[in-house]
Amino acid sequence: MYCAERIIRFSGQVMSDGIFVGGGGQGYGAPQTLLLKYANRHGLIAGATGTGKTVTLQILAESFSAQGVPVFLSDVKGDLSGLGAAGSETFKLHDAFMDRAGKIGFADYGYNAFPVTFWDLYAEQGHPVRTTISDMGPLLISRLLELSEAQEGILNIAFRVADEQGLALLDLKDLQSLLVWVGEHRKELSLRYGNVSTASIGAIQRRLLVLEGQGGERLFGEPALDLSDILRTDLDGRGRINILAADKLMDSPRLYATFLLWLLSELFEELPEVGDPDKPKLVFFFDEAHLLFDDAPKALVDKVEQVARLIRSKGVGVYFVTQNPADVPEDILGQLGNRVQHGLRAYTAKDRRELKQAAENYRDNPSFETEDAIREVGVGEAVTSFLEAKGVPGMAERTLIRPPSSRLGPIDEGDRAILVAASPIAGKYEAAVDRESAYEVLAERAASAARAAAEAEQAEQADDSPSGREYRAARRYSGSRVSRSTSRVRDDGEDAAPSRRASSRRSDSVGTAFAKSFARQIGTQTGRAVVRGILGGLFRAR
Repeated sequence: MYCAERIIRFSGQVMSDGIFVGGGGQGYGAPQTLLLKYANRHGLIAGATGTGKTVTLQILAESFSAQGVPVFLSDVKGDLSGLGAAGSETFKLHDAFMDRAGKIGFADYGYNAFPVTFWDLYAEQGHPVRTTISDMGPLLISRLLELSEAQEGILNIAFRVADEQGLALLDLKDLQSLLVWVGEHRKELSLRYGNVSTASIGAIQRRLLVLEGQGGERLFGEPALDLSDILRTDLDGRGRINILAADKLMDSPRLYATFLLWLLSELFEELPEVGDPDKPKLVFFFDEAHLLFDDAPKALVDKVEQVARLIRSKGVGVYFVTQNPADVPEDILGQLGNRVQHGLRAYTAKDRRELKQAAENYRDNPSFETEDAIREVGVGEAVTSFLEAKGVPGMAERTLIRPPSSRLGPIDEGDRAILVAASPIAGKYEAAVDRESAYEVLAERAASAARAAAEAEQAEQADDSPSGREYRAARRYSGSRVSRSTSRVRDDGEDAAPSRRASSRRSDSVGTAFAKSFARQIGTQTGRAVVRGILGGLFRAR
């Protein structure tokens, strides 16, 4: 049986506290090890297309799983589903893999499958994954919808109203109906919160329609993702590898990046402090990381930097995967202690500048020029640097990356379906739940108001007094704009004030009742906390 405490042997040495990433042959450096103790100090996997980033991600996921560490990663090209199946001697690269293993001293190399859990926002290639509107919060939703500052302000007002009135925001129709309500009551809300523009509300509603068309309605709802389900191990103690199917999701890159950022924020919010553990509680791979930072406001980048600095104390390691280190803001790049740099090609002056900048991020090795090495390494090779004892960055080394033990490339749909059905969470998320929330509450309020209006109208029709007949005649002549108080005609000195007050009470009863209810709820429900900020407690007042 494959054991989580597997001991990796190479070059006559025994390792139980680290992950063997690769080694050297002639012209290459010493074996390279990612120490588990420093695996939560984050990392970077970079390199041009086709240089081997996906295979490096695969072998790291395998190794963390073997050491009992759960992993979450996104499968952008569909290749990483092979983690759920063992490699095979019939594979065309088998001889090359065995030759590489021998060259780098990977004596314990063999083929193995790993425990995987497939997730899919579209529920086609794995278990559905959902969150709620309230959990994502107004800042991330504003980022998702690309809202202006004024539009983001109105969204914050909507969340505040939902908080004060105890309205649960679970799915898109909840938010859409709440925005309709905000628009209908914009005058009252403007006095309390500032200007509420119908044009801005309309713009937000149009963005929500676009998001809905991109599949965003599948992301929001219940049952929401339980973080404990991505922190599982199997019966042998191996960490489960959570694979998010992202090949279709990448058609909506902002949705993809926002979802992963939300998940990172939830981990920060929910996990307890663990200090410096012997190994991470979870390793999170953020593939196509440049999508997170493209056109991101500085406030958002600052918060990501804070999370990168602080989430390691929760036992979470975050590894950014991208083509060029320049895709990651410098302040965040400085938080990434473990690095695997695959080849970069310098075809233009800009490429050469970025290549030089990438080389400057490494501790110099007197044996070679780092810039030349990054330009020259081939497929399956990399310049690596991992944290050593006391967290000191290791020198740059030219490294042959070890071959994967699981299947290289995707598994077929039948095998995927078998693994999904055998998952320990099978059936937990498949059926959506639509409990009472803002949409239903506001719909019932509207229905109640309509019934009250109909009853008032019937009462007016049943009034056979002179004033009632005059009121109905005035309405027939000029429409419902005429109120009973303005259409009243005095006869023979009759005192019309009591009748005027009664009709005024009837015509205003619905609006008055609602205003009183709204004021009462503001006063009694301020302790509720529906609105949650992005990136955990960092967005709440400290």
